[in-house]
Amino acid sequence: MSAIMYSAFLLVQDGEVWTFTVRAFDSPRPERTITVNYDGFAEGPAASFFKSYLWRINVDWLDIDFAIAEGVDFIAISFVKSAEVINHLKSYIAARSRDSDIAVIAKIESIDSLKNLEDIIQASDGAMVARGDLGAQIPLEQVPSIQQKIVQLCRDLNRPVIVASQLLESMIEYPTPTRAEVADVSEAVRQRADALMLSGESAMGQYPEKALAVLRNVSLRIEKWWRDEKRFEVMELPEIASSFSDSVSEEICNCAAKMANNLEVDAIFVYTKTGHMASLLSRCRPDCPIFAFTTTPSVRRRLNLQWGLIPFRLSFSDDMESNLNKTFALLKARGMIKTGDLVISVSDMLQSIQVINVP
Repeated sequence: MSAIMYSAFLLVQDGEVWTFTVRAFDSPRPERTITVNYDGFAEGPAASFFKSYLWRINVDWLDIDFAIAEGVDFIAISFVKSAEVINHLKSYIAARSRDSDIAVIAKIESIDSLKNLEDIIQASDGAMVARGDLGAQIPLEQVPSIQQKIVQLCRDLNRPVIVASQLLESMIEYPTPTRAEVADVSEAVRQRADALMLSGESAMGQYPEKALAVLRNVSLRIEKWWRDEKRFEVMELPEIASSFSDSVSEEICNCAAKMANNLEVDAIFVYTKTGHMASLLSRCRPDCPIFAFTTTPSVRRRLNLQWGLIPFRLSFSDDMESNLNKTFALLKARGMIKTGDLVISVSDMLQSIQVINVP
């Protein structure tokens, strides 16, 4: 039977947002929603035409509305072509939830993303190196250097970066990884990426817990080797502060990280309401754990994504002595620090820095 083709015309106004979805609706479709009739539409030739003009085809606004309602911490957007895409999504989120602090992650997976890489990362709250789709659009031999470029640019701009896709793909079927996969994970850790992400290995693989254990063990071993070899980088990062207050915070964190390495302290404590100073410390990649304390649950959850941070939600005050005593008791009870340990403490409330022995 021959395919039946038909065309239809819709009157649309400039600035309107339309949703293309493969969902079937029992009730009448929502306003400005078009149902397409095959699952591969977003990857098919029809989408190639639409993508040139309507980036929104990659976004199901119903899913985003659901995510906003559920209070998710991150929304990752695929095939980002420009900073405008990120800004549009942020505006959409803000219009529907004024109190929302959902972070937007840009998935870097196309040539178009690479053309506007710095603007995209600057506009976003983080980036993901989605190497599966990226490797289908550029020569495979370029993927490692592009990955390194994205990781370093994110660090320069103080944005967390996730390396994803095919890290331990053989473990979807087998209980042990290949040596090449272990080397791949090791390289991502050596590049100082904030996070590594499993997908098929944990979503549909036969050995999800083993895959996670391999990822963790390899990461810990490479980080230990890095410390033992004293290979932490000279921390010469570009200035990113946009105000005098931010400059003070940045200088405090840079000094704290350098002191931590030079004095070989056991930990850095950071007391932060917004998470900003914690992210600045993470950016420096000091050679010790960073314990971050914040009063806001959503800030605590988001800080889990950033390198080296161990975040806690804790009520605290402007009295640093009281804050220190409270956190010493908390971490000692959990076996994370002990009496006699040397720690550096910084605060974004008082913009202070202290070197203290744990009592």
